[in-house]
Amino acid sequence: MSAAPDDNRRVSFDDHQPKLINTSTNVLAQHDEKDENNGHKDDFYEVQPGVSSINLVDPAEPEVPKELWGGRHTLALLGFLGIAVVYAMRVNLSVAIVAMVKSKSNDSIHTEVCPVTDNSTDTGDEGGGEYDWDEGTQGLILGCFFYGYWVTNLIGGRAAEYFGGKLVFGVGIVATAVLTVISPVSVQDDPGFFIAIRVLEGATEGVTFPAMSYILASWMPPLERSKFSTLVYSGVQFGTIVTMPISGWLCDSDFLGGWPSVFYLFGGLGIIWGVAWFLLIHDDPQKHPRISQAEKDYILKHCGAKSEKPVAIPWREMVVSLPVWAAAIMHFGNNWGFYTLLTELPTYLKNIQHFDMKSNGVFSALPYLVMWIFSIIYGMVIDQLLNRGKVSNIFVRRMSMAIGAYGPMLGLVVMCFVDCDSTLAMVVLCFAVGLNGAIYCGYMCSSQDLAPNFAGTIMGITNTLATIPGFAAPAVIGAITKDNQTLPAWRAVFLLSSVVYLITATFYIVFIKADVQSWNEPKDNKNTEHEMKSIGKSGKM
Repeated sequence: MSAAPDDNRRVSFDDHQPKLINTSTNVLAQHDEKDENNGHKDDFYEVQPGVSSINLVDPAEPEVPKELWGGRHTLALLGFLGIAVVYAMRVNLSVAIVAMVKSKSNDSIHTEVCPVTDNSTDTGDEGGGEYDWDEGTQGLILGCFFYGYWVTNLIGGRAAEYFGGKLVFGVGIVATAVLTVISPVSVQDDPGFFIAIRVLEGATEGVTFPAMSYILASWMPPLERSKFSTLVYSGVQFGTIVTMPISGWLCDSDFLGGWPSVFYLFGGLGIIWGVAWFLLIHDDPQKHPRISQAEKDYILKHCGAKSEKPVAIPWREMVVSLPVWAAAIMHFGNNWGFYTLLTELPTYLKNIQHFDMKSNGVFSALPYLVMWIFSIIYGMVIDQLLNRGKVSNIFVRRMSMAIGAYGPMLGLVVMCFVDCDSTLAMVVLCFAVGLNGAIYCGYMCSSQDLAPNFAGTIMGITNTLATIPGFAAPAVIGAITKDNQTLPAWRAVFLLSSVVYLITATFYIVFIKADVQSWNEPKDNKNTEHEMKSIGKSGKM
């Protein structure tokens, strides 16, 4: 009998004695019997974790449902739009703050300052906003979101396992949307109240990614996981692409007061999205009233049935697991580089390359457009390779992070040499950010690979660590560039991110795994092996 694939648990009957091979949350039993015509007859049986009954499975049955659109496609679409709204509400401040803060002239006391040329879209004549916040204060305002975000990631993952990912993900986004709508009225000369609102937004949004990871583990079979994870999480880029140019246009207009309209628009969209989410989405296939039987059987066969009651978290096994640490450290490193550009790119383009508000929004979004397109194409290619058996999951994870982390690392090193060539700067940024799109087939799938039963908790753990760059990176960049908006200062920013990419990606590639870990299964379910042995001896199924 051939070896079982990594994403299945198989019970093999050698000489009519069952043997359990632990490779997934499903238990597939193959009983090799004599057949008059072919010599042997293979019967396949499926046992869900924690379920005593055994179901006969026809191995000739088509695995993928023929329907063009099913429940998992609806989930992927609304998950994509939800993540897009999440990032719209997160990054709108990166553009809006440029319009909110008074412009400061960069005197020629530095020799390493890009001059304003005829090609510059920002001539330096704009008066800017009404708030006199220095670089340190701006760094605090941009980063304070992540103080709240840091607190609720682990809570969000465990809450999804108890109450369902639908509720946790939906409430997290809608609550963030309400806080976003009231943000403009909280802004005062003393930014304390505004900072408090941003911290609360971070807290409500912090539950979203762990909850989504848990839902995907319930709905997406392993061979489709890279494709659908890429689609859902590419909402990050789509939200950024849409938000930055629209925010730049709104800030430069008189619509609803200019920059306040940025918060009203994207907060309102989050509330509208919530209506569709709660009407159309269900926690798992077994509870979906409109899913076809073929799709339900397909998902349950490969993903397994979720336990009604969450099982105890194997904390000790998680803490000593190198693959879990690899995913967490890579998550930290990727977020350091990603948040460095996400929160500070508009500031760099204005102060160094001298782009005005409208151009700033468009050009800030361009690298994320490239990333979005690349991530979709890359995910489709990986999906085809996996389905044809050309590559393994572990190869995909490692290759994806080599592309998605080493690529941006090299791009940021090159950014140190572009100087005042704004065209070359945009080309390099598109290259660096674009290649980062491979991560959605990399570490973003790892929590689902390692332990589907604890996918939400693991994502909560890794995202908690990965939230630190959200407030640390703007603070460090603010300290480096305070009263020092020069090329050498930004070279230091880019080199720091490159070093972080190098160290964390190397650790991930060396230590990550893509098979289900033994501690994913509750201890009670290990009795299944003994049950199967009894069945084999009795000869009854």
